[in-house]
Amino acid sequence: MKTHEPYLKGGLQVSVIKVNHIQKGYGKTKVLDEVSLSVEKGQIYGFIGPSGAGKTTLIKLIAGMELVDDGEVYVLGSKMPSLPVLQDVGYMAQSDALYLQLTGKENLAFFASLFKLTKKQQKDRISYAAGLVNLTDDLDKKVAAYSGGMKRRLSLAISLLQDPQILILDEPTVGIDPELRLSIWNELLRLKKEEGKTIIVTTHVMDEAERCDFIALIRNGSILANGTPSELKDLYHAQNIDEVFLNAGRSKQ
Repeated sequence: MKTHEPYLKGGLQVSVIKVNHIQKGYGKTKVLDEVSLSVEKGQIYGFIGPSGAGKTTLIKLIAGMELVDDGEVYVLGSKMPSLPVLQDVGYMAQSDALYLQLTGKENLAFFASLFKLTKKQQKDRISYAAGLVNLTDDLDKKVAAYSGGMKRRLSLAISLLQDPQILILDEPTVGIDPELRLSIWNELLRLKKEEGKTIIVTTHVMDEAERCDFIALIRNGSILANGTPSELKDLYHAQNIDEVFLNAGRSKQ
């Protein structure tokens, strides 16, 4: 596993992702306002909130796909955006960015070629990623013939190709059947536990939020609260994350 020097300070591990007082707007619309958070290595960190809350903008800033208006974002000790760091970040967008006239296998091969992998590594990673999302038998079909769920699964496979240290997944299980959704989450938990990967996931599915080590409740561009699921349920006297979100919203009014 590659390690960037600023990621270690004095031999001590620091946050894998650090967001410091960032602000972001488009025109006169403020999308994120004074957002700060930190993510430790080997943590699954969930962002939950309604559509338009700012979740996708936040992960794009973390991934270095957009620039902050104010504040700073550090990933693996490097200020974002940083091209070298992107080799260690797997990103899955909310909207699928696929080549429809290519087959699933050709899409995987193209994206695998963008990373510093040997031919054997590319072949092995394509096989692993396709198997994880249950697409092995459909790799020779053109993506134009894929269902919406199959396209989401292919996008997830692409995000895993370079064996990244960090996975950033924007609603990865939308349109995926419950059985495969459970399989994908089991693999994310394995990647965290056995390989020490750090995973950021946005979701509207509250039982998925319960699987995260840490969650941030985001509304109107601000973090209402963050903590472990248990801490937040205790704090807001809630039985589940749905109640946490509702109670946190009321307390801010």
